Amino acid sequence: MSIIQYEKKGKIAVFTINNPDSLGALTPQAISEFHDALVDFRDDDGLVVGILTGTGEKAFCAGVDIKQFLPWAQERSVKPWQVPGTLMRRLELWKPMIAACNGITYGGGLEMSLGCDIRICSENAKFALPEAGIGAFPGGGGSSRLARTIPRGKAFEMLFTAKPIDAQEAYRVGLVNYVVPLDQLMPKAMSLAETISQNSPVVLKAIKEAVTLGLGMSLEESLRFEEYFNRMVMATNDFEEGTAAFKEKRKPKFEGR
Repeated sequence: MSIIQYEKKGKIAVFTINNPDSLGALTPQAISEFHDALVDFRDDDGLVVGILTGTGEKAFCAGVDIKQFLPWAQERSVKPWQVPGTLMRRLELWKPMIAACNGITYGGGLEMSLGCDIRICSENAKFALPEAGIGAFPGGGGSSRLARTIPRGKAFEMLFTAKPIDAQEAYRVGLVNYVVPLDQLMPKAMSLAETISQNSPVVLKAIKEAVTLGLGMSLEESLRFEEYFNRMVMATNDFEEGTAAFKEKRKPKFEGR
């Protein structure tokens, strides 16, 4: 049985962690399935936006299944390139991703959500990187992405104490964009994805790459990088269609090229 369910709904891909009995815990099988689904999403020109969520009312993902994951990870620690790439690392994905966190989002679950571009959570959600409390390292992007997402002091507090924060605190510090009732979580995520999917796929990819890589550059370097993307976009069919539609006061029909 697949742990990662992968559905295509028009221009939107939905990835669902279907392991509710273990609070969405990640296994080696789940990592492999997620990799395969993300590669298909990346390479499918008909898909524009992705949503990652979990099943049930308790958990998005409570981290890794230690009994299964730890021996597998230790075996690959000297050859990390053998670990399939996902949102955490080693997979280049420039399409927008939304995390819809339906409850507990701990450890690897929080790290996967940090690999997304926008996060929405239900009112019962809690977020934590508990690794320090069990003698482990937050090596799925937690030490790298959290302090790039929320204030550094708050990131250190979460990393050092290994204690969770609730949904409202997550919203206050900027970890999530929206907090909604549980039954409104996927409708909100789908609505946002639908809005995004109406825009030019070419521009969406360029924006994500420019912002993501630009954060590691000086302002002057980032501005030069921005000029490159500006010239690249102006040479596309989407640019011609978008400007023509604006002049003709109609909705554009973007083709992603």
